[in-house]
Amino acid sequence: MNWIIIITVFMGGVAVAVQASINGGLGKQIGVIEGAFLSFLIGTVSLLIIMLLFGKGNVFQVSTVPKWQLIGGILGAFYVYTMVLSVPKIGVAAALVTVIAAQLIASSLIDHFGLLGMKQIPIDGQRIVGFILLLAALFLITKK
Repeated sequence: MNWIIIITVFMGGVAVAVQASINGGLGKQIGVIEGAFLSFLIGTVSLLIIMLLFGKGNVFQVSTVPKWQLIGGILGAFYVYTMVLSVPKIGVAAALVTVIAAQLIASSLIDHFGLLGMKQIPIDGQRIVGFILLLAALFLITKK
């Protein structure tokens, strides 16, 4: 296993938790949609600068990709919006465990059926047990 990748992904997870907290507070101060917009705007400007300095691809090849691949930004905006909306109401842990449960279940279905051009990886009994435990964790963490 490549530990550098694992550590990088772990830090990405930490960043998501911190981002949810920051964006939730921002949304309380300036409005949910406004907070999500501002978060995306700052992220977009940051990525533009990084792309201009370090990018090795060709953004002008966008016309050659399947059009459905362009909805990722919309889905990302929806995710940020849901975090800005939910974190102040239910807390960071409850919001993130709900997102994680949804991500793992949805991604396993994508793998199982080989959707969106992904490699087909069948759901087995072990994963089903994992889903049950994940849903139990979701219940325990979100229970008041």
